[in-house]
Amino acid sequence: MSEFNLIAKYFTRNTKHTDLSVGDDAALIRVAQGQQLAISADMLVAGTHFFHDAPAYNIGWKSLAVNVSDMAAMGALPKWATLAIALPEVNETWLAEFCKGFFACAQAFDIDLIGGDTTKGPLTLSIQIMGEVPTGKAIQRSGAQIGDDIWVSGLIGSAALGLSHLQGKIALTEPTLSYCINALNAPTPRVALGLALRGVANSCIDISDGLTADLSHILKASNLGAKLTLENINCDDYLRTHLNDSNIQQCILAGGDDYELLFTAPKLQRDCIHQLSSQLQLPLSLIGETTPQLDLIITHCQKILNITKKGFDHFG
Repeated sequence: MSEFNLIAKYFTRNTKHTDLSVGDDAALIRVAQGQQLAISADMLVAGTHFFHDAPAYNIGWKSLAVNVSDMAAMGALPKWATLAIALPEVNETWLAEFCKGFFACAQAFDIDLIGGDTTKGPLTLSIQIMGEVPTGKAIQRSGAQIGDDIWVSGLIGSAALGLSHLQGKIALTEPTLSYCINALNAPTPRVALGLALRGVANSCIDISDGLTADLSHILKASNLGAKLTLENINCDDYLRTHLNDSNIQQCILAGGDDYELLFTAPKLQRDCIHQLSSQLQLPLSLIGETTPQLDLIITHCQKILNITKKGFDHFG
């Protein structure tokens, strides 16, 4: 199958937000008046970001979902994406499943695929995502203030626990196993939460590399420190039962792949955030506060923890 036939068969879809889409030298999009264009990109490589034998559908879903999560963290509405993919060979069964997953995510969040590229090589995906946010309303990492509450959405550590099972480091049983594997393979970007946090949160980031690593990005950008309480972090029952285990603590604090939103907000916003949690049917946990001291201090049962690994680093 030629490259152009492959693109036409698998990667061309009807679009809703695009003046000119796949099939020309460039796509044409129109940003609404009073909006800024938010842009992010991620690269995923087989053997680094996912197993070579991972289900193609899951790779398709997750490859787009992790980019959608970046939009959520900025309070932006995702609208367009491009996909560049290197394939070791043209396996139409694999491609069909990959596209099912990719476009299922695109449909779930109303995103147009507007272009990209294909080539032969080790399985690699490069996705750029674009969205809109009202001018001046993007939630940045640098906005945290002294004394802000620190919040996190969802359950933390489940994806890392699922990965540990697949790596043979731990043996999970049902129903924990299915939940953790699904958390790893099919994260749910918190777009609705991100949009609702405009004007509420002072800063925000999505958790990809690990809670402490990503919180450190906010703290560095805002020139602050923080105090966290481990037992206040919402997590799966298995993780909570084994909270005294240092390996479990690492899963929660440094495991990553959660794609939940970690944000800071003034204390006067607590009632609003509790209402958001109820409206969105999404747990939002108050886990700490920012401090003028530049240290990140994490306690468990009022004892300071020593976390040796803060999170994932490609070159660490």
